[in-house]
Amino acid sequence: MSTPRRKVLLASTALAASAVLAACGTAATPAGSASPAGQAASSSTVTPPSTSATAAPSDSPAPVAITHIHAIARDPSDRTLLLATHEGLYAKEAGGLTLRGPVMDLMGFTVSRDGTFYASGHPGVAVRDLPQPLGLIRSTDRGRTWQVISRGGQSDFHALTAGPQLVVGFDGALRTTSDATQWADRGIPAPPRSLAASPTTGTLVATTEKGLLRSTDHGATWQTLDTPALSVLAAWADESTLVVATTDGRLATSTDRGATWTLGTRVVGPVEALWAGRTSSGEVEVVIALHDQVLRTTDNGATTSDALA
Repeated sequence: MSTPRRKVLLASTALAASAVLAACGTAATPAGSASPAGQAASSSTVTPPSTSATAAPSDSPAPVAITHIHAIARDPSDRTLLLATHEGLYAKEAGGLTLRGPVMDLMGFTVSRDGTFYASGHPGVAVRDLPQPLGLIRSTDRGRTWQVISRGGQSDFHALTAGPQLVVGFDGALRTTSDATQWADRGIPAPPRSLAASPTTGTLVATTEKGLLRSTDHGATWQTLDTPALSVLAAWADESTLVVATTDGRLATSTDRGATWTLGTRVVGPVEALWAGRTSSGEVEVVIALHDQVLRTTDNGATTSDALA
């Protein structure tokens, strides 16, 4: 089912001229005709065309209203908050939200520990030199420019994660790659809503309708974890700490790799994107996107603050 376009009222987002974007793809079906696993697409660099509305400097005020946030991350180099949206990648800067790079529908987005950005989705209609769908794209300059690495025109990875050894994505099939170009197909008991890889060992978790699944062998086999409620999103805060958002709108945290859980007592609402990490003082920080706001919490949702303030 395509993601509905819902206006996210972010106070620091400038509501300037609108842009028409390609519609979201369908998560359960591979976009485009599939090719044999391991076939790489030709590379091309994503730069805003000079005639488009996104041909501003790489970091520029948000040109459109953000309608949906697909993923959240923090840049490991400086902890800048990043929002991967239906309208492109935004960074929380001192002056507010700033658009980085071209307008694209970033259905999947993840940041590796070395600071490499990976994404997937659809190009904006003003960007004419990109495949539809994007396949796997990569940025080594913090989202200002992008390169199509593989599966351009073939894959729209709605679930995407980068671990220390592999990039893992789901485009209707679960696929893994160690070099971002040659892909291997993997089996999984149910389609994942989200994927997350732990930072050191690359242990994978997947939120599915059959429960939270974990793999310690790069997706070759999966085990079901016992969680307090069915999970829709998951993120590793560190190698041992796992945070999930549940179907009833609460957060749950495990500090022993999913063996036991602490369920938040407060309903924060339907979570649409989730990131977790450790603060400099050692607290588990969670950033979540709801329908119309982005919130931060360090106590499992008992108290929250505006992450964009």
